[in-house]
Amino acid sequence: MDIYQHFRKEEHEFIDQVLSWINDVERTYQAKITDFLDPREQQIVEMLIGTSHEDVTLHQFGGGSYTERKRAIIAPFYENISEEDFQLTLLQATYPQKFITLTHPDVMGAFLSLGIKRKKLGDIVVENGVIQIMTTDDIAQYVVANLTSIKKSNITIEEKAMQSLIQTEPNWVEVDQTVSSLRLDNVLKEIYHISRKIASEYIEKKQVKVNYKLVEDGKFMLQENDLISLRGKGRSKLVSINGHTKKEKIRITTAVLRD
Repeated sequence: MDIYQHFRKEEHEFIDQVLSWINDVERTYQAKITDFLDPREQQIVEMLIGTSHEDVTLHQFGGGSYTERKRAIIAPFYENISEEDFQLTLLQATYPQKFITLTHPDVMGAFLSLGIKRKKLGDIVVENGVIQIMTTDDIAQYVVANLTSIKKSNITIEEKAMQSLIQTEPNWVEVDQTVSSLRLDNVLKEIYHISRKIASEYIEKKQVKVNYKLVEDGKFMLQENDLISLRGKGRSKLVSINGHTKKEKIRITTAVLRD
């Protein structure tokens, strides 16, 4: 059976990488730890390992119960994996909330300006004057030494125990809907209660991402579990596809992330 038929073409390169990881673990009996993976990448790894690779097991962890970005460890089936094996460091700083407003993109931009790749960065929390950044152990000290300001605010970063991680359970509000097709512009229209014309304009203006990747084609076909981001209107996802109505419309369940 062709594995690739179950995935989008743009995911094939990552699939090749995962298959290489699995092969290396089966061949060398040495565990493989990845950089941070987004939820779609995590899902792909789970699907590829599935039940067809009995000699390896998959473990994923991002620091907390609700962390979105996680590292994966592919290990021989007999190897015990602990949270410490994921080599995560929690970094924290405070800033004067009365005088400056910092956002998630501000922190992300400052981090990337250090020349560090996005895959070395886990979840970011910006809340009540506190910034928390989850990183891999190997770059933590570099970040502490070099990330000294964000926007116009000077900061001092220090390591914190993982138990200090600020955790908030995401509030996904689900709703059942019907659509004429699973085209991106069509589903955006239903989720955000906008016209199809406006949905198309958002896409053309490069304001829409699916699974963290920019999509510029309104005809892009969505699949179950796809995560959608519309700039200025928040995040949503296609939870499930539930069959057809008598008029051949598609029943779907979607969810919107609420504060």
